[in-house]
Amino acid sequence: MKLPELLAPAGNFEKMQTAIHYGADAVYLGGKKFSLRAHATNFGDEEITQGVAYAHERGVQVYTTINIFAHNDDLAELPDYLAGLREAKVDGLIISDPGILAVARRIVPEIPIHLSTQANVTNFESVRFWASQGVKRLNLARELSLAEIAQIRQATDTELEVFVHGALCISYSGRCLLSLYLTGRDANQGNCAHPCRYHYRLEEEKRPDQFFPVEEDSRGTYIFNAKDLCLLNRLPELIRAGADSLKIEGRMKSVYYVGAITRLYRAALDHWVAQGFDVPLPEAFREELLKIGSRGYTENFFDQHPTGADMLYNGPMISYDYAPVGIVRQAGPQPVIETRNPIVVGDRLEYLGRGLNNTDHTVLGLTGKNGTQLSQANPNNLVTLTLDPAPTTCENNSLFRKKMAS
Repeated sequence: MKLPELLAPAGNFEKMQTAIHYGADAVYLGGKKFSLRAHATNFGDEEITQGVAYAHERGVQVYTTINIFAHNDDLAELPDYLAGLREAKVDGLIISDPGILAVARRIVPEIPIHLSTQANVTNFESVRFWASQGVKRLNLARELSLAEIAQIRQATDTELEVFVHGALCISYSGRCLLSLYLTGRDANQGNCAHPCRYHYRLEEEKRPDQFFPVEEDSRGTYIFNAKDLCLLNRLPELIRAGADSLKIEGRMKSVYYVGAITRLYRAALDHWVAQGFDVPLPEAFREELLKIGSRGYTENFFDQHPTGADMLYNGPMISYDYAPVGIVRQAGPQPVIETRNPIVVGDRLEYLGRGLNNTDHTVLGLTGKNGTQLSQANPNNLVTLTLDPAPTTCENNSLFRKKMAS
């Protein structure tokens, strides 16, 4: 079987570096315009050029999102922006709007077009239509079952991309007006305020005898809050079905999340390549999954339509025990890290090597930039770690984390 591409999110340059370090075959990123994640840090024009060069030096592809639903005013700057992406040598354009697609085919016909999930392709006739419009790859709608994906594969040679992990919108294919109505921020223009994660209390004043069957705590109830997608254990089936690319959601997520999830899926794919696709994943994979923040997990439409069990009604997140403490900036037996959470002498840290190769270390000392010995390092400090045992496989752009006090 052909091993599909592992496609990871890159909300900024740092996240891109981490995703590549932990095994992404390709990354997708947004510029400052035309992206559905306008509130991610994103990439300026020069940063896109730098990011593409960095990725290409490491054999990694870069796809750029131009996936807003455009209004007339958006089109004026589009040709110059597309020309800049051509100069940057991006490997694909992720598009949902037919107008943007038409302009892209006219201005930069040499850049492959990847159809966004926002276009909600749910059948093979739609695939054939978009292929006839010059689309090279389709990110299929998240509302499809495995059987439907396999049927589409049998009907087309067009590349198929499938989301396998990350946040799910409560709306169909992510096309939502709730944010616009409640906050004035248009999700379809990249400004989603994520109101599906808010807490609500539902009351119908004119129908006093009709009740919505939800239970509330003191904060309200999270009636729109879908659990996160996780198809980690179903990757062999997707590979057999003919998926060309496995996509991880998360341009708004932390560098720790991007690195840890990319690492987990890379390790799973490598495990099956080595052991065969009929063997289950070892327990270590489930344990690792639980160390990464989530809203709980669902397989969404993969086998059947979701039910109330695929929602998280009692809060915005599931509590988890581990937090990132730093990113390695200078590797070695005494690594220099950029901190993300406080570290104190005596802390027990876990180093996240490639694969699922974790090693445990005790902090013996913390040295600041000026050589000062510290008892505690705070977020965004650069500190040198003295560890027991000293790490032997530490690499730049890798991560340390620790278990939080309960």
